[in-house]
Amino acid sequence: MPKAAVIHEKGGPENFRFEEISVGDPGPGEVRLRHTAIGVNYADTYHRGGVPHPWPVGDPPVVVGFEATGEVMSVGPRVEGFRAGDKVVYGLPPLGAYAEERLYPTDTLLHMPDGIDPVGLAGIFMKGVTAYYLLHKTYAVRPGDWVLVHAAAGGMGHVLVPGPSTSAPTSSAPSGRRPRRKSRAASAATTLSTTPAAISPPSAAPSAAAKACTSSMRRSARRR
Repeated sequence: MPKAAVIHEKGGPENFRFEEISVGDPGPGEVRLRHTAIGVNYADTYHRGGVPHPWPVGDPPVVVGFEATGEVMSVGPRVEGFRAGDKVVYGLPPLGAYAEERLYPTDTLLHMPDGIDPVGLAGIFMKGVTAYYLLHKTYAVRPGDWVLVHAAAGGMGHVLVPGPSTSAPTSSAPSGRRPRRKSRAASAATTLSTTPAAISPPSAAPSAAAKACTSSMRRSARRR
C-alpha cells in the first residue's frame, strides 16, 4: 500500500506520521496519481498547525500539501484529455500532496511538458503561475514600469523579482535595515521539493520550468 505523511493532531512537524493509506479508485472527473516530487510551501505550515487559512483543511487525520508532479496511474469516469502514463503537475487544492499516491480532480491538473525536470517543476510551479498572473494578468508590466516586491528574499520573491527584468522594468525590494536595492538582472530562484524518500537540494535554474508552466497553462486554457 502507498504511504503518506498523515497528521492525526494539528501542530508542529513532529506530528507527521509516515504510514500506509488507502487511496481507492478515481471517481468521475478524477485520476489516481503516483507522485514523482512534492512541492513544499509555507502555507503548508498553516494547514499543518491549524492556523486559519482560506483553503479548507478538515479535521485530522489529514494529509496536507497542494503542489506536486507525478504520473497518472488510472482515470475515472468522464475524464477527457488524460490517460494512464501521462506526466502531470498541479498546484492547487484539494490538499493531499504529502503522499506517494492520491486522487486528484482533472479540472486543475495540467500536462507536464517534455524535457522538464519534475523535481524542479514541483518546487516552482505555483510560484511561477503566481508570478505570471501578477506580471501579465493582474497588471501587464511594461518597459519603464517600477515594480515593488515585498518579501523579495522569500520563495515567491526569488521568482517574482527576476521576472520584470525580462521586459526591462526595474524591480525594487524594500528592506527594514538596508537601503532599497534595484535589480535589472535575472537571479536564480531557490526552490525546495521533496519526494517520499528524500529531500532534494535547492534548484539553481528554474526559469525553464517557469516558462513551461506558462506554456502548459495556455494550452490548458485553449483546451477548455
